[in-house]
This record gives sequence, C-alpha cells and structure tokens, in this order.
Amino acid sequence: MASGEDSQHYVELCTNPIRFEPVSKANNVFFDDANKQVFAVRGKGAMGIVVKGPDEKAIASFRTDDKEDVVSIKFSPDKRILAIQRTPRAVEFVNFKEDMTSEQQEYSHPCKAKCDLLGFVWTGFNEVVYITAKGIEQYQVQPEKKSLKMVKSVSLDIRWYFWLSSSGFLLLSSGATGNILHPIMFKVGVMTRLAKFEVDLPLLPRPHKPMLHERDVIMAVIYEYLYVIVLKHPPNAAAGAEIVMYQVQKEGPARKTDVLKLDMSGRFAINVVDSLVIVHHQASKTSVIFDIKLEGKSDGFVKSHYPVLSPLPIKPFKLLLPSVNMQAGTDKTEFCCELYSANWVVFQPDIIIDAKLGCLWSLGLNLVPIVAMLPDKVKLIQFLLNRGESKSVLLSVCRQMLTPGQQTNLVVISQVYDMLNQVYKAYLETEAHMMSMDSAAASSGPRSKVVIDQSDMFTHVFSVFEEHKDIPYKFMVAVLIEYIRSLNHFAIPVQHFLYELIINILVHNNCFYQLHQFLQYHVLGDSKPLACLMLSLESVYPPAHQLALDMLKRLQTANEEIIEVLLSKCQLLPALRFIRSVGIVDMVSSRKFLEAAQNTEDNLLFYTVFKFFEQRNQKLKGNPRFQPGEHCEEYVQKFGTLFGTDALMMVPVNQ
Repeated sequence: MASGEDSQHYVELCTNPIRFEPVSKANNVFFDDANKQVFAVRGKGAMGIVVKGPDEKAIASFRTDDKEDVVSIKFSPDKRILAIQRTPRAVEFVNFKEDMTSEQQEYSHPCKAKCDLLGFVWTGFNEVVYITAKGIEQYQVQPEKKSLKMVKSVSLDIRWYFWLSSSGFLLLSSGATGNILHPIMFKVGVMTRLAKFEVDLPLLPRPHKPMLHERDVIMAVIYEYLYVIVLKHPPNAAAGAEIVMYQVQKEGPARKTDVLKLDMSGRFAINVVDSLVIVHHQASKTSVIFDIKLEGKSDGFVKSHYPVLSPLPIKPFKLLLPSVNMQAGTDKTEFCCELYSANWVVFQPDIIIDAKLGCLWSLGLNLVPIVAMLPDKVKLIQFLLNRGESKSVLLSVCRQMLTPGQQTNLVVISQVYDMLNQVYKAYLETEAHMMSMDSAAASSGPRSKVVIDQSDMFTHVFSVFEEHKDIPYKFMVAVLIEYIRSLNHFAIPVQHFLYELIINILVHNNCFYQLHQFLQYHVLGDSKPLACLMLSLESVYPPAHQLALDMLKRLQTANEEIIEVLLSKCQLLPALRFIRSVGIVDMVSSRKFLEAAQNTEDNLLFYTVFKFFEQRNQKLKGNPRFQPGEHCEEYVQKFGTLFGTDALMMVPVNQ
C-alpha cells in the first residue's frame, strides 16, 4: 500500500510533463486544447514556431512572415492545415505536407460579420467555425484552392464561447448577464442546434449585477453524459461556493441534475479526470474530488454532493533543471515547482500549464492512498468500480477484507460481492451481445471500466486462505459460499475451481458431514470436474463415490464418465442396467465391457456380459455373432473354452 509522501496525496501531476520554452518578451505560448499541442511562438513567428504534443517531441518547427502579433494558432485535426489569427477580423491559413513542412504561401479569410472575432475552432479536418460577437460562421477549407467556402451561419449576440472538441460541442453565451447558453453539436459536417437553457445566477445586493463569466463554465463528459459545469460564487465570502451541473439533452433543454458543495470561497479551477470532478482552490492550495455516482442527498430532481474525501494538496512535483553550479559534478538540479501558482492555467479535461515555467502536465489520480482514507468498504468499492485503472487496487481491497487483523464482517462482504458481480454480469451480457453482432459493431461497443471475474477472485483474493493458515476454516467456507450465492443471484455460471476450493477446505478439516449436506442440497453445483474430485475422495469418505455417481446422472451429459466409473469399480451389472436405462445400449463398446468382465475372473459375470451383447447383436444385425471390427475374437474364444461352442447359440439371459 502507499507509504510516506505518496500516502498523503490522491491527486498528482504526471511524471513526464511536456517541456517548452517559457513565456518571455521574445516568446509567446499558446495551447490548442483540441490537439493537446503547445505552440512556442518567437518574434511573432518570424524567429520560429515550435509545436509540441503529448509525445514530448517537437511535432513541427517552422517560421512565418514577420507580421502582427499572433492572437490564436491551431492545427486542423489531421495536422495538414495551420490556422493563425493575427488581426481582429480574419484568420490566415497555411497548408502542411505529410512531413510537417509548410508550403509557405498563406491564404487569409475574413469573417463575414462586421465585428471582431471572439475566436475560431476546427470542427473537422477541413471545417472551421468563426465565432464573432454577432454569431457563428461555418466554413469549408479548400486547401488545394487556398480558399474557404461558407457552409452555414447562425445569427446570435454572443458574449463568449466554450469548445469541447472531444464531443464536437460548441457552447455559446448570450443575454444581458451571459447566462443564456446555446449548445451546438457538430458531426461530420452537420451543425445541430440544441435547445437553449438558462443558468441560475446568485442574487447580489444592489448595485452589483450578477454575470455568468467564461472562466466559471466548462463542458465535460462524465460517465458518458455531456454536462455543462458552472461554478457559482456565493453572494458573500462567508458562504461556500457551489458547482452546478446541467446534463445536456438531445431533446429539450439541458437539465440541472447535480450540485457540488464546496464549503469554500475564492478562486477555483476545475478539471475532470476519470469521470471525477476535481476542484482546485488557490487560497488553501488544496484540491477536492467529487463523484456524482456516489449517493447524494436528493430533492427528487437535483442531487447534492459533498467531496469524497477531505481537501488535500496535489502531490509535490520536482523538476530537473540545468545546474548553475557545474563544480558540483552534476549538470541537473532539482527544482520544487510551486503548486497552485498564479501562473497556472487549467484546460479541459485534465491539463495544467505553467507558461512561465514552461511545463504542461496532465492531472492524474492516485487510488492507493484512497483505500486508507475511505474506511467505508461499500463506498470504497463503489468508488473504485467506476475508475478506469483500479483493478489491482480493487483486488487488494477484497483480499484485505479477508486478511487476519483486517477482516470485514460477512454482511459487508456480501454487499461488496454483489457490487462486483453486478458489473461482472453486465459485462457478460455486453460481451454476449457483441458476439451476436458483426466484428465492426462489436469493436465500437461500450466496455465496463473494470471487471472482477471468478478467476481474478480465485487467483488474487481467495489465495489469501493458502497464505494465512490462521484464518478459521468456517470463515473461509462462509466467504466462498457468499461469493457463490452472489454469482447465482446474478445467474452467472459458477466455475468449478470455486467448488473445488470449498471441498478441499472441508476435507482438510474433516467436515465430511457438511460436505455431504452441501452436495445433497445442491449448494455446490453439479459438474464433471466436481464429480471426478468426489470420486477421488472415496478412500477418505466412502459415500463420496455414490454422491459422484448421482451428480453425473443429474448432469445427463456424462454417460461415458458414469460407465467408466462403474467399470473401474467392476460394477458391470449396474453398468449394463445404466446403459439400458438411458437408451445407449446400441452405442457402447462391447469390447470394453468384455475386457472388464474378463479382468474380474468371475466366469458367471463374464457369461452374463457376453450374452448381453450377443442379444444386442441379434437385435441390431439379426445375428448374435460379433463383427470383425469389434475386435472381440479373444473373448469369443474364451467363452467357447469356458462354456463350449454350443453355448454361443444359446438364448441370451435376461438382465
């Protein structure tokens, strides 16, 4: 588990940030959140532009003509067209080749509206949208013609906008206070306007006028639903701020669904990591996490949530910088980064940039410390099940619940197993559905974030029984029975190795009566491997033989196994009665039965078996003789030696 510094922080910065030339008088820095690219622009681009992305290496390095200052700069999604805004009303474009070298010649296109651009976004490989104070303009870029073609426009008084490239949603703010929001969806060249909605604003004492600012609104996908997330500041510092979440609907206006209670005021920034809303508070230099899947207080319409855990700072981050003291024998020195710096700029969903330091981090979650911070095991498991990389931590918690000194009561264990198997069942149903579809559709289908199956439990959780000999066997059995109960509850077929584990524990502790009860009342399900295991226990528990045979008979698919068991025990007459009862007399090997009869050295038994198959031959072929393909010559000769050749034609004895 976590120890030392790691155990005190559940939010951390990635270990390998993207490094770029910091902001200076000669260098400006821009970030394109759609492509996750940092542009370091020196001398208005004339001295060079270096583009870096998530792979740390420079994606491109080039120069532009010495013109006006760069206001915004972004590549198209396929990195083949660069768009640069330098003037208030136009955007310049530069085509790029596959090797990321530019074609130098630029082409410019002004906005149609007679007002300044608020910005622009790429909505497709060759599609760009201008956002102005008077509306939006959608263009198709024609790189071969070095021109743009108007596709569609929308007239609207716009205050600000937010673009979520991962979902293709543009959010526009309008109205006197900016709280009328208009979601617009872009998909393969199609622009779809969704219903506008109004965001509640706090009541402020006069003469103050409430406003919805761009800095207080983001969009994010949380648990596969799109939300508009609004930071609502309190009317006075004594009250706590709130985050209000509006779920975007395809039919009808966005619906207010959740409120996150911060109990703090001041400057905040929001990230979304693994469907968790992470809120950073600059004054206290701490962060908190909210999980809207966890139970909250509801008024029937809106759920209120408090942080999952107490506020904690982001894990300290040390950066290696060139050393100024070369005599120290090292060319690098550690630098402790200032967390929650005033220079930090937060982008969605998980980006933090310090332009003065020249670092771009992605924000991550450290799940291990949370195990000790959330003592409620049911809440902890629910939280972990919704995280993408939690499988090892989940298994560790389940194992911990069975470990001496940390054992959890069976009621909680039962709840946890039901939670695990509910997800497991949903996964199995999804897989079955995908198997019935074509491969293309299957590959695009949804997948559970984390699934704990029976093999995982057997290997990583129930193995604790082998390692800790001081665990009472009654507890072991109770835990396994509880897990099997849960599997049965969700109609999940139980793997035989779980039954074998219970049987081995019971046998090891001489609990044969309990084992007999479990089998007799079908607590342990019927299976061939289980029947074979029971047969192997006959020497220590003789009734196990009959229990195994009864199990094989109930399966109705183990006729061959039953025959083998009866023959191995020299129970030839019961074997003959069995094949007759299940109607497979015509299918069994006569040679196998005759060989077993001969090995008993009981001549009367051999005679009976021989006559049984003579009767079968007479019925099937109209002749009592054995065919050459049956390889029974040895037994025919023996029969003649024992009883005379005349006996071969005798009327068969009824069984």
